[in-house]
Amino acid sequence: MKIHLLNTVISWFLKKRKHQMELFLKYPVDVQHELLLRLIQTAKNTEIGKEFDFSTITNYKTFCERVPIRKYESIEYMIERARKGSPNIFWPSKIKWFAKSSGTTNSKSKFIPVSDEALENCHYKAVKDMLCLYVNNNEDTKMFSGKNLRLGGSSAVYEDNDTYFGDLSAIIIENLPLWADYSSAPKQKTALLGDWETKMDIIVAETIDKDITNLAGVPSWMLVLLNKVLEVTGKNNILEVWPNLEVYFHGGVNFNPYREQYKKIIPKADFKYYETYNASEGFFAIQDRNNSEELLLMLDYGIFYEFIPMESFDGENSIAIPLEKVVLNKNYALVITTNAGLWRYLIGDTIKFTSTNPYRIKITGRTKHFINAFGEELIIDNAEEALKHACKKTNAEILEYTAAPIFMKDDAKGAHEWLIEFSKKPNNIDFFTEILDNALKAINSDYEAKRFLNITLDMPRVQIAKKGLFYSWLKKNNKLGGQHKVPRLCNTRRIMDEMKNL
Repeated sequence: MKIHLLNTVISWFLKKRKHQMELFLKYPVDVQHELLLRLIQTAKNTEIGKEFDFSTITNYKTFCERVPIRKYESIEYMIERARKGSPNIFWPSKIKWFAKSSGTTNSKSKFIPVSDEALENCHYKAVKDMLCLYVNNNEDTKMFSGKNLRLGGSSAVYEDNDTYFGDLSAIIIENLPLWADYSSAPKQKTALLGDWETKMDIIVAETIDKDITNLAGVPSWMLVLLNKVLEVTGKNNILEVWPNLEVYFHGGVNFNPYREQYKKIIPKADFKYYETYNASEGFFAIQDRNNSEELLLMLDYGIFYEFIPMESFDGENSIAIPLEKVVLNKNYALVITTNAGLWRYLIGDTIKFTSTNPYRIKITGRTKHFINAFGEELIIDNAEEALKHACKKTNAEILEYTAAPIFMKDDAKGAHEWLIEFSKKPNNIDFFTEILDNALKAINSDYEAKRFLNITLDMPRVQIAKKGLFYSWLKKNNKLGGQHKVPRLCNTRRIMDEMKNL
């Protein structure tokens, strides 16, 4: 009875937030520009505020003219000073938390500032909103009658110069209120363990006898955990272990390559999947409808958004546009200004708008993760769609993949090489390759032009990876864990050759 009452009370509390969302849904542009001016006013007496004379900026136009677009490398020196304890550099309140974020193609770590305001008004607010949207769409939910199984990053939080760093998920877990920690599994101590393989075993032991009603984590790593649960319990599917499981909140990588595998191990017709778009730099968007592949851009989290059309992308020299000037189905690089002191920061992600009333988006890839060795401009969104089509036609299932160019040499033409680890191989890899190639032609006109009569590009070459290859590569590069991802598309052969050598 107490558990049922708790479920009812929490559901009621979360539904109230939906009315607050109506403001940015009704007045999105006004909310964004008022937010920008508040951020500028708040930081006017910081070092960066004085450098660009924030006190006299009263509109977006002046803001753009004075404040340059910056990549991490351009502001790293300021972040390092902040990590050593220097205050008031780019944000007035002391920043003691830094999210350690290592790129998929670069072993060098980034340390993203996370202010108290960002934790409270962005990350925690977003988690409540994610639950609020789910509850509003599913009034008969019983998810709060059981526990959430969280699968976060692989690092604990470390202290350095009276500041702290770790995976964003570790920072969030470290700062969770008691009620949130109580409703989650595994225990905080387990969730913050640094050794990924040890942590997986302990998580399974701690959760198999719990009433798990919802899951949260990156699809690739959650799949590893769920398969481990089946291995340990000897059950045929996850519902035999957790019969009240009803929803999986996922993000971090495209879900499409994993969808069929999840359907197999969670064979429940009305099981819900809810996608989120969050990063070390902020929480940006949340799926707001059942069975949708679009994400609602959240406009009141202390983040001001700008967008660079990818056809004119030129790194820090790019021209960005505000929300009101975006158009549908165009690829944009994302630029953010945040309540943690990131000013016109080029995050490295690309998105496209699927709706402008309200503003809904789809993640299309990364500004660095594409193949354009021959003018084909192949992005992750193209690759995911084509692979999904090839799998459907050949009844195949993919665990992981990466692709890279085969460069022209002597008389040999260029091509794309795909290294794919299948959980279910196609009967005929040549037929799979042909379907993949034709799908890419249909999706991407630049790729089609380069493939025309094999003038520039030869047929792609698909290699079947041995079982566990991608896991081995991640382990070798110390990248096991919730927030680490396999790079999908690369413009060089470094990662492809590393994997093939394994």
